[in-house]
Amino acid sequence: MSVEMTVELNDGHKMPTVGLGTWMATDEDALTASIHEALKVGYRHIDTASAYCNEHVIGKVLKEWFDEEKITRDEIFVTTKLPPWGSKPEKVERFLKRSLDLLQLDYVDMYLIHVPFTLNEYIGENGQPWAGFKDDGNVDMDESTDLIGVWREFEKHQQEGLIRSIGLSDFNQGQIERILKNCEIPPSNHQFEYNAALQQDDMVKFCKDNNMVCTGYATLGSSGASSYRDVPELLTNSNVIEIGEKHKKTPAQVLLRHSLQKGLVVIPKSTNPARVRQNFEIFDFELDDEDMDSLSGLDCGFRIYDFESVFKGIKNHPEYPF
Repeated sequence: MSVEMTVELNDGHKMPTVGLGTWMATDEDALTASIHEALKVGYRHIDTASAYCNEHVIGKVLKEWFDEEKITRDEIFVTTKLPPWGSKPEKVERFLKRSLDLLQLDYVDMYLIHVPFTLNEYIGENGQPWAGFKDDGNVDMDESTDLIGVWREFEKHQQEGLIRSIGLSDFNQGQIERILKNCEIPPSNHQFEYNAALQQDDMVKFCKDNNMVCTGYATLGSSGASSYRDVPELLTNSNVIEIGEKHKKTPAQVLLRHSLQKGLVVIPKSTNPARVRQNFEIFDFELDDEDMDSLSGLDCGFRIYDFESVFKGIKNHPEYPF
């Protein structure tokens, strides 16, 4: 199955199918080096979020490349996200413009509602907005979430030109249906956890049926999560290794190619220059039906990120999606 380097969104814009993920990339020097390497290799899609606290690093690197005329603005696709502590209609503009300032951009290519639940905001000592926590350690939730009101703000800012495309992240089917029934501009993208151990084929089909491109995160299994829970070790799985040896590719390249052939955009994160290069070298081989069946057989429905480890008590929120 051939895979294109870009996919057309329902609003006519094109989104590169491989992007550089930046979650947990908070070491400025390492992230700066990885972005430079990614751009040199050919990445033209960078995925970040207000909650990642690294938009300013991405902005500095992009400005350098723009100023030196190595790339033009329309060659780069930047995705960022409205944080859960900014997910109120009256806060959308402030957080969007904050992201634009940090990224040093006039517009973002994709703006996502990061999660469907809302948290109360507090300002940290460094001036960074963040989620508040109660004395018992549980996250300080705002249960009066207004997803439709937030989406209407997204539509307004898209029409103003501050956003090219708008979408969702980690919503469930019912929440997406609510947006679809009440929107003027439908979502063009849905980002959610997708890997060989969690192949959410029902969600993928639902999004495709509703003309939304799917972006998968944690495609490699996100071994960094193993510090707080046991997760499937996809990169050392014997099936994955065997398929890699067959195609003379790394396990990571096999897993990424699998998601691409299932029709998803992938955003692997790495600050290792060699792996940044390898993660982009997935357009020169093809998994056959036997490979795809073998990898599909690894699906065990295991969700790595349920948010509870980050936001204790979040499962009690009325908009908790899982």
